[in-house]
Amino acid sequence: MKLSVAIAGDQAPPDAFVVWRGFENSLRKAAEFGYHGVELALKTADDVDRRKLLGLLNQYRLEVSCISTGQVFAVLGLYFTHPDAGKRDEVVRVFEGLTELAADFGGLLNVGRARGFIAAGQSPAQAEDLFIETTQRICDYAAGRKVTILIEPVNRYEINLVNNMDEGACLLARVGRPNLGLMPDVFHMNIEDSHIGESLIRHANLIKYIHLADSNRLAPGQGHLDFDDVFESLARAGFDGWASIEILPRPDPDTAARQAAAFILPRIESYARR
Repeated sequence: MKLSVAIAGDQAPPDAFVVWRGFENSLRKAAEFGYHGVELALKTADDVDRRKLLGLLNQYRLEVSCISTGQVFAVLGLYFTHPDAGKRDEVVRVFEGLTELAADFGGLLNVGRARGFIAAGQSPAQAEDLFIETTQRICDYAAGRKVTILIEPVNRYEINLVNNMDEGACLLARVGRPNLGLMPDVFHMNIEDSHIGESLIRHANLIKYIHLADSNRLAPGQGHLDFDDVFESLARAGFDGWASIEILPRPDPDTAARQAAAFILPRIESYARR
């Protein structure tokens, strides 16, 4: 298992859910604090200069763990279940561009709130059908570039479609694409899944990546989540992928990132010795 931290560019909006902004400083700090990589939070592939990114990754001996897409929803207002077919075409084009980037950096592309929601006047079945159709289009494009698409269950207070791991697994089965997986986030699981560890084990075959944050969205160790159970369950699930820190940058970004690294890195080292 490797550990990364969520970052974005200088132009990311204030509500972008990342620890640091500014790629150069963020990669330097990630390396300094002991992280193995960075998760890039982007709205389009043009948010980052590929050549500069590659140079920085080589300089600091880091990897891109995943590309996350919260800004596609929050900034661009695009999502898979949009009732307008033109808007769905637009979100597919944005994800195609991000897929091209992921093909060179990390091979994993996250779908959080960009998966969409059940809108007023729209039935759950209608929303699910649109989700399935759009996801299939994106997965088919990604398959030719050896990119895996990851659906992240998000709690009911933020969105009303795919709130827990069981719901995610059911929809993934209906999409029916081999390059589609689940991206659990233990913060959301603490709200929606009856038991985090059991859910991780139950869906072991679908888990390709995991987000770590404590119960209060602060750095692991600052709330009440049982991370010993999380890591024991991941071991029983045979997980050997990336874990990423996606937390509120409080009391300040550097302190939060240090707290997370100090708490999680020893557990990853112990995990590797199993």
